Amino acid sequence: MTPSAPLGSAAPGSVPPGLPLHPLVDRLAETIRGCWSDLPELAPLGVDPELEAISGSLDGEALFIRNELHRCRGLRKLHLETARLGLGLQILHCVWFPDPRFDLPVFGADIVASPAGVSAAIMDLSPVRQGLPEGIAAALSARAPRHYSQPRELPPWGSIFSAHVRFVRPADGGEEQMFVEEVAEALAILAQACRHTPAQAASDPATVERWRGQLSYCKQQKQNDKTRRVLEKAFNPAWAERYIEELLFDDPARP
Repeated sequence: MTPSAPLGSAAPGSVPPGLPLHPLVDRLAETIRGCWSDLPELAPLGVDPELEAISGSLDGEALFIRNELHRCRGLRKLHLETARLGLGLQILHCVWFPDPRFDLPVFGADIVASPAGVSAAIMDLSPVRQGLPEGIAAALSARAPRHYSQPRELPPWGSIFSAHVRFVRPADGGEEQMFVEEVAEALAILAQACRHTPAQAASDPATVERWRGQLSYCKQQKQNDKTRRVLEKAFNPAWAERYIEELLFDDPARP
């Protein structure tokens, strides 16, 4: 099946897109949108209408995907994706990709939820060079410690993450709120760095190194076969490949 109507025009009998999202997905999406306002030179980033609001079907259930994209000083792309499968699975996926001319990390956050609860919540500021920028690492280390009852093990391709990565199964509303607070803190740290980190020349060896590091980050993320299998089943392999390569983890342009 190919992508069809946008989120606002569900087919008869499908799940109405207006149904509420899981509280954590909804709260985190609003937190991320709120953090956009603190970013310097924020502007919308053009997206193909075919990839902005998508509907499909998976195992007889309606699949809805919404994508929001921006850019700002220091970050080439800010991507927030929310998705819902029928009355069950809900996903939030967010990645902020840096412009390689700036010494900034990649921000990433994902939520997987269902009526049974949140099975996975992960967030990180991931380095694209050897280690995080010194100021960002210090700010992350200075945060108040938080403890979750059900930490999760990183996937085999998780070597791209920093020592500050948080990957948990929140046990209750209190732990869900802690996770939202951690994301807000990380984004505030990143927003501060976006305002004050100077740009380096495209030909600077450090810029080229960060570009190569971001290529590696995208390559590692593309090893998540679960995402590809779901998209291929709901739509088709060619469309899934385009969605992953052009929208989810597009390679940064050579400086």
